[in-house]
Amino acid sequence: MIELPTDLPAELAPLSWLLGVWEGTGVIEYTAGDRRFQGEFSHRVSFSHDGGPFLNYAATASFLGLEGDEAPIALLAETGFWRLTRPHTDADPGPALLPPSATAAPRTVHDVEALRTPDGFPIEASIAHSDGTLELYLGRIAGPRVDIATDAVVRMAGAKDYSAASRMYGLVDGHLLWAWDITALGEPLKSHASARLAKV
Repeated sequence: MIELPTDLPAELAPLSWLLGVWEGTGVIEYTAGDRRFQGEFSHRVSFSHDGGPFLNYAATASFLGLEGDEAPIALLAETGFWRLTRPHTDADPGPALLPPSATAAPRTVHDVEALRTPDGFPIEASIAHSDGTLELYLGRIAGPRVDIATDAVVRMAGAKDYSAASRMYGLVDGHLLWAWDITALGEPLKSHASARLAKV
């Protein structure tokens, strides 16, 4: 059973089922040219909030390899922010350290409901990877399912080829299931990893 907090800002209600720490394992299966990447990985994902109109996101993954392999290899550390998509107003801070130039009224359930479209609430996620890659995802959340795809990917000059991605997250039988498709290493968008995580 998922317990939802009652002290969230109204605009986080559609995202609230993601809150918490999730751990589990997943599988990698990806072929690029004559190279095949496969094996199992451990994964830890955290969604938290600090009172703002967004969720804090952090994730790590370590490659467990194929059966019989030795020590895990760190694959990924990423951090970011997830939020409902809405126009920013003078009551929002920013850009940078600029304070708001107007007083904000607390958002209500009715304000949030006005953001709903026929296929769910529009969301955006900004994610920074430890290798220097930055991703901006746009998509939808509809009940306990998130579908997002990159609108932009920014890489360091020496980074490996990686230009687009899509991710799907869903709550199934109390577990967080996700799948990540990528466009990388000269290949078109295709599946590369999926996992099943339990709340800890």
